[in-house]
Amino acid sequence: MTVPIWAWAAVLGVILAMLAIDLAAHRKSPVVGVRSALAWSGVWVVLGLAFGAVVWWVWGAEFAGQYFAGYVIEKSLAVDNVFVFAIIFSYFAVPREYQHRILFYGVLGALVFRAAFIAAGSVLIASFAWILYVFGAFLVLTGVRMALHRDETVDYEQNVVLRVFRRIVPSTDGDHGGKFLVRQAGRWVATPLLAVLVLIEVTDVVFAVDSIPAIFAVTQEPFLVFTSNAFAVLGLRAMYFLLADVMHRFVYLKIGLALVLVWVGVKMLLLDVWKIPTPLSLGVVAAILATAVTASLLRTRTRLDVSSKGS
Repeated sequence: MTVPIWAWAAVLGVILAMLAIDLAAHRKSPVVGVRSALAWSGVWVVLGLAFGAVVWWVWGAEFAGQYFAGYVIEKSLAVDNVFVFAIIFSYFAVPREYQHRILFYGVLGALVFRAAFIAAGSVLIASFAWILYVFGAFLVLTGVRMALHRDETVDYEQNVVLRVFRRIVPSTDGDHGGKFLVRQAGRWVATPLLAVLVLIEVTDVVFAVDSIPAIFAVTQEPFLVFTSNAFAVLGLRAMYFLLADVMHRFVYLKIGLALVLVWVGVKMLLLDVWKIPTPLSLGVVAAILATAVTASLLRTRTRLDVSSKGS
């Protein structure tokens, strides 16, 4: 797959332009409602699908299939990010009007870190072909671990990153009007929102360690890995505000995501035995997610019906 420099520049230009439009759209109304989140989620999904159509038109169906497979995998794994973001915001009692700003900068950081990971992964794969088997084994183990520990709670006050941040960076408490830094006693100090932003960034880096190898399982083309990641991550903020209030209903989604990681890990491990066709791989991922979501909604609807009858 030959990708000219201008194509990379055009993609980056579109990403930056859409981020600027998103930021401007929410500057006067930082609290994102469900209707706005639904509309923006639609915008991001249409943009991601439209780019896939461009890949199909320019480079053919096979590369388009690889892009769509990577996009679906990253989009599904992004839901796990949303779960964790909701827990972090709730744990630190972050007001809803500040959440969009934190997630905006979080997405910017995510794009930078993921681009670095993708570049490093591409170099490793080009230099050491056997690294794909390491990625595959890692994904299988990660999926198994996710399934076994899906109900664990986290005490963020004991988080190593947060403790180191507070020890190194002078900090203050309280609400400072959505600012990340304020000046006190002649020096700049970090507000609790900056600590939350750092925690969000580190969390996304941890998730990227899982999701980047997962996309390398369906394509080793750096352009497709980056763009499928980028267009999926761009909708992360809208997805959060759309799903934040109904997270409790997706009780089986963690298991579904764990199975997705195991599937793509096995696909990577079987590269020299059987190269699983991209459409089949995409179909399996879609089937796993559809089953997990449907089962979750049915289970929680039953609970809601029982509780409503009891009341």
